[in-house]
Amino acid sequence: MSDPYASRPAVHEQKVDGFGTVRVLPLDPAADASLLHRWVSEERAVFWGMNGLTEQRVREIYAHMETLGTHHAYLLVKDGAPAGLLQTYEPEADRVGACYPVEPGDIGMHLLLAPAEPGETRSGWTAGLAVAVSAYVLLGLDRRRIVVDPDVANEKAIARFARQGFTTGPRVVLPEVDLPDVYLPQKHAQLAFLTREVAFGR
Repeated sequence: MSDPYASRPAVHEQKVDGFGTVRVLPLDPAADASLLHRWVSEERAVFWGMNGLTEQRVREIYAHMETLGTHHAYLLVKDGAPAGLLQTYEPEADRVGACYPVEPGDIGMHLLLAPAEPGETRSGWTAGLAVAVSAYVLLGLDRRRIVVDPDVANEKAIARFARQGFTTGPRVVLPEVDLPDVYLPQKHAQLAFLTREVAFGR
């Protein structure tokens, strides 16, 4: 099967033992909007905060993000198939920065996994992607610590991060953001942190 993403340059590529090859591609809002719209419209993605948005609005949101120097979006591709959406951000330029003491080398991260195909079993899927994502964010971007802020009601995500070695931090209330290009309602979040030392021993 041909890889429709083969011609797109990756910022990170890694063969994960027993899993496959993961490539991290800068998101293309125009080319990827239809795919992302399907993902974020599913009930399972309710905590992503884009349920009910049109494909055009999803494209506009990521086109706006592309203009920012502090927030970045990437498409994760496993063996030629889209596998997830990764977003990184500078905590001091995000509302989470008002909720905890940001340290030098911190980087924020959001991760949305692609839905499984009907009848598909994906043992080790999350762990395999996490290996490549952690390597890119902590080693590739030379950062000391990842911060995540899942909704307190998103128990699956909180448990997933704990399995990946994240240390649970405080529960916080992220303030509402109401800007011309971005609206985010207030969010009760569970902060968690993963240091480079814990993930890679260095």
